[in-house]
Amino acid sequence: MKNRWPALLILLAISFQIFGQTSEQGVANGPEGVWHGTLEAGGTQLRLVLTITKSGSSGYSGKLDSIDQGAAVPIDTIVVTGDAVRLELKSIGAVYEGALNKDRSEMSGKFTQGIAPLPLVFKAVVPPQSTAAAKPAPASRPLSAPFDVAVPIAPTAFKADGKTHLVYELNTTNFSQSDCVLTRLEVIGAGEKPLARYQGNELAAMFARPGALSHVEKPKVGGGLRAVIYLWLTLETGAEIPTALQHRLSVKVGDFPEEMTFDCARVAVSQKPLVISPPLRGGEWLAGNGPSNTSGHRRAFVPIDGKALIAQRFAIDWVRLREDGRTFTGDAKDNKNYRCYGAEALAVADAVVVAVKDGIPENVPGQTSRAVPITLETVGGNHVILDLGQGRYAFYAHLQPGSLRVKAGDKVRRGQVVGLVGNSGNSTEPHLHFHISDANSPLGSDGLPYLLPAFEVQGKGWGWKASEAKTAVEKRQMEIPLENDVVRFPDVP
Repeated sequence: MKNRWPALLILLAISFQIFGQTSEQGVANGPEGVWHGTLEAGGTQLRLVLTITKSGSSGYSGKLDSIDQGAAVPIDTIVVTGDAVRLELKSIGAVYEGALNKDRSEMSGKFTQGIAPLPLVFKAVVPPQSTAAAKPAPASRPLSAPFDVAVPIAPTAFKADGKTHLVYELNTTNFSQSDCVLTRLEVIGAGEKPLARYQGNELAAMFARPGALSHVEKPKVGGGLRAVIYLWLTLETGAEIPTALQHRLSVKVGDFPEEMTFDCARVAVSQKPLVISPPLRGGEWLAGNGPSNTSGHRRAFVPIDGKALIAQRFAIDWVRLREDGRTFTGDAKDNKNYRCYGAEALAVADAVVVAVKDGIPENVPGQTSRAVPITLETVGGNHVILDLGQGRYAFYAHLQPGSLRVKAGDKVRRGQVVGLVGNSGNSTEPHLHFHISDANSPLGSDGLPYLLPAFEVQGKGWGWKASEAKTAVEKRQMEIPLENDVVRFPDVP
């Protein structure tokens, strides 16, 4: 629900990797590895974990985890020149410039994000040597691959960017005492036809260990541990949507030298996504942290009452861009200076109001500024939940206090104003967090895809300017916008 750092509804660290532009000029021992640092700003200390990996013979990729904010930010550009290191984090408008010491144990420099540069020192993390005795190699082939594999929620086919997509997760649990490495995953449709095959770096990028902040070099699942594989399957144009999917997983178990392959996790595919009207009207709306396989929303598994769910699987943080590509003008600390502030949030269907929250004061815009402590009660700020019927619920978060036009029990009509866009709860600047889920709970539910009857794609990316608009915008019908699309909604729902 935050904007420039990947938006999450609670303080939960999400670990993911995006490959960006890289550059390297003649350095033998570069900055690859895991680094810990603390950034002090305005009396607040933020613990940071910087992960840099080699992404080939001539470049790097990486991410920055903010432990206290529960956010993971991709590094778009890494430039290494001798001992000098420059990192660009475009999604939050930040730059870090530092220098490696002689033994590569420390990187000292300055972090800049719209204010005066702040000193920031990273220290390399050296993994302790294991003192445990090595496990003996299995004397014979294991009876079977020791995995339990489950799909927590079946996928629903939907269209975006002119293509059909299937988005879901595989929860894999290692029931043995041995480390296991996932080597290959095949997704199989009807007639044993492989729809997709993942291995190597592609499989590793889809893989995450719940609760693990450090970089996982390869898809390894330790004994008794769980891993999540985040799937985003895009079908070829004109391809038939499968009615069901089967998964073929190949693993190496402990020191046993041969790969073991097994079929698992058969799941039905729904072809009936919900159709709703847009929650806003007009143009230059940017779909921050919107649907993609690396969005912070996409990977926000949150345990609520004993069950881990992804309510924000398809969530979007809607901000509105000005002509200069920024979301505000003048003083960045004044909510009223943001273009989307006060915009009308609209009912996306005829529905019943099942929950409201009001009276939470607004934040001063900023990465660490929160007007109230963030709890399950305040994380969405002032919000509205609509019951759309058939187990579907619409969630509107971060509204202005006192702006709600509805109360619990009200019946609303499509296009009716439910409140005004604000900056309350776990939010860094004015925006509308919107998602559809399967229960009357902001976090204790599973996010569902949906389709909009019509909208226009004006451009893409933070900083997009209206002057860069194409001569002919891309008209979309019965689709959902993707991450960082800049769109125009109809003026009349």
